[in-house]
Amino acid sequence: MQLKLASVLVLFPLLAAASPAPAPLTKIPLKRRSFTKDGVADINALNSHLANVRVKIAKGFASFKSNTGSNHPNDNGNVLSKRKTGKDALTDDEDGELWQGDISVGTPANTFTASSTAVDQHETFSIEFADDSTVSGEVFKDTVSIAGLTATGQAVVAASQYSSGFALDVSPPDGLMGMAFQSISNSDSSPVFQTFVTQGQTTSSVFGFTLLDSGGELFLGGTDTTAFTGSLAFAPLITTPAFWEISISGASVGNRKVVSSTIDAIVDTGTTLLIGDTKNVKAIYNAISGSKDASNTVGEGFFTVPCDAIPSNVAINVAGKSFTLSADTFNFGQVSAGSNECVGGLAADDSEGFWILGDVFLRNLYTEFDVGNLQVGFAPVA
Repeated sequence: MQLKLASVLVLFPLLAAASPAPAPLTKIPLKRRSFTKDGVADINALNSHLANVRVKIAKGFASFKSNTGSNHPNDNGNVLSKRKTGKDALTDDEDGELWQGDISVGTPANTFTASSTAVDQHETFSIEFADDSTVSGEVFKDTVSIAGLTATGQAVVAASQYSSGFALDVSPPDGLMGMAFQSISNSDSSPVFQTFVTQGQTTSSVFGFTLLDSGGELFLGGTDTTAFTGSLAFAPLITTPAFWEISISGASVGNRKVVSSTIDAIVDTGTTLLIGDTKNVKAIYNAISGSKDASNTVGEGFFTVPCDAIPSNVAINVAGKSFTLSADTFNFGQVSAGSNECVGGLAADDSEGFWILGDVFLRNLYTEFDVGNLQVGFAPVA
């Protein structure tokens, strides 16, 4: 069975075991949906997305504590207290931003009604989202194939019950594939990519993403040197492997450095927005002419900028380099049809205790995740 999986870095990593033979470098094309329709921002979808990011992080914190016996270094309890702020758990895939590609699960890998290789682990799982919607089911081990790479004995969590927010007409992808670390796994299982490495399917413990409007790509088992310009700048992980958490060294608008402190940040392709603490996000918007606090018009934590003057000089400093956000990635569309106020892709939220470098940042870059050396590399996309 070939599944369309939304690719996310911090949500529910899966499991491992066994052997086959090395495969060549593997590219998986990714498709993108947008939070903008006809140039107008989907306000409800943006607010729902921000709420679900909080819940996603909270779930990671809870899994980390369950799996390791201690709190995550950034877990201050604030995320859980804000769980009920979402308007919708998951909005229509056409309205929300999602990157998805194809993988295969089971034997045979195409059309079937029951997999001959699935083994029931007699474990259950339950996941709650921002509006109290849930997904629940059982944990299995099965064969998972991605573009020629095959993991045997891989944990797959199969949903037997889910709310209407996950119906096919609302959420076309068949599932989520986690690519962070086992310590935040809902089932305390290692991620599928780490299974590939352990089982010798690839000799390189590196994968990378490009997230272009023209088509994204997940590159497994090495570095896609055709996807970026210059050289990769690497930032080491700063905590026990859980999220892909690094440090950023500030932000600037044009030649003016408006954030000078060192800040913890999670790199996450599963988050659409660039999210930071309120104090520093306000400092960035204060340096953008015509920007406004949009808490009352869009939602708490959002800001607007003039549609005819979208900034193209906002930069984030990481790994000793400054990476600029394009006007296209920064702009989430008009507040309403005909308005000259557009929603900015940088949002403020103080519940996490760190920044989240989502697609607003990552769409400008080739991003490499190095499992073996516990570091993340960045370079301008080609």
